[in-house]
Amino acid sequence: MNSEQVWSQENSHQNNRQAKGLLGLGWRPLSRQFDWDFVWHLLQNDTSELLQNTLDFTSDVADALGRNHYNIFANVLSLFSENMRYEWDEFWEYITPDPPAPNHSQGETIFVNTPVTQTVTRESIPIEYVLNRLQEVTLFKVLDILGSPDLITQDYMDRRFYYPLEKFANWQRLDVFGTVYAYWSNPEIWLQINNQGQGRRCYSLMADEIRPLVNKATYNVAVMLSGYQSRVGQVHSQFQIRDFPNDIQRFTDTVQQAILDQNQLAIVVHGEPGTGKTVWTQSLAKEVLVPLGYTIFILDHDAVENFVPPSYLERVALIINEADNLAKNRASEVAQWNNKTEHILSLLDGTLYQSVIDDTGIKAQQKLVVLMTCNTTERFDPAMLRKGRVDLTYEFMHRFV
Repeated sequence: MNSEQVWSQENSHQNNRQAKGLLGLGWRPLSRQFDWDFVWHLLQNDTSELLQNTLDFTSDVADALGRNHYNIFANVLSLFSENMRYEWDEFWEYITPDPPAPNHSQGETIFVNTPVTQTVTRESIPIEYVLNRLQEVTLFKVLDILGSPDLITQDYMDRRFYYPLEKFANWQRLDVFGTVYAYWSNPEIWLQINNQGQGRRCYSLMADEIRPLVNKATYNVAVMLSGYQSRVGQVHSQFQIRDFPNDIQRFTDTVQQAILDQNQLAIVVHGEPGTGKTVWTQSLAKEVLVPLGYTIFILDHDAVENFVPPSYLERVALIINEADNLAKNRASEVAQWNNKTEHILSLLDGTLYQSVIDDTGIKAQQKLVVLMTCNTTERFDPAMLRKGRVDLTYEFMHRFV
């Protein structure tokens, strides 16, 4: 027995000891299945290697049975020795196809590290946390839509196990020691879960087209980030569009048609405090944007400065209150101390997030609606209101009670 075989046997002993933990938790060993088509494929495309491996294994069997200094009974028993088990496993792995696994080089992927933790300091608002939290909510909503998979396997210490589907309850309660794979055949979707230690996991969901599932999962989802407060929930509106004055209802009709016609739309509504600008954006989100599949982001001007629309969302609506604090005239001394104006201009131009192709493979055209409210447009940078950046403006003049 050579040193490689000795090392493999010792490693196998260790694997077996650690695998007992999975067996006690309900996992079962997954055996490789013999497939004549696969053997035929090897015979046609890897003839010499198949012949060599077959001869090597046959030679090992012959050596075990032909030992002259042992009787025939002892030689037969040697076929079940640890050394022969190693030789058989190696030969069996060669002549049987690998268990199914995802193809990471194709399709689209959405992933998240859980649990998502929040770190807030005086110098940092939780924009990264709330976007990661949205991604976590989206992924688990997709999993709820998919339901129970057709197969759950786990790779751990060079062994593969499967989990009986009748015992499956939910993903959080599934024991993950190594790498878990789950598979849905219709449509063809893979989930990969990696144990990262200290109670943390990485979930990766892979599909040829993941956007339709994401659209279903994010229906009526809204994200709020203002100051140091953040929330991922549902859109809420105190009023309906029909509660507003007739001129605002007509303006809403214009906005709705523009949303249907354009991939990117920017709207500014302005007026004195109490004229209903903020509640109108909430009503528009609830009655127009949500039914059209838009995910709503309600952000203050500090959050917008660090915001980039998530690439896995097909339709994004951004509501910015007090937007005149965001895109101040760059000729003023105060505006020269920050880059918020440049950021919002790039966002409205589309250059901020469309200049780089996403490495997850999600490349479909993203639709963006930006709703901005302010008391006055006088403090806006002139470049902000030019044609091509802001499509529609409207002044709210009626007191809204």
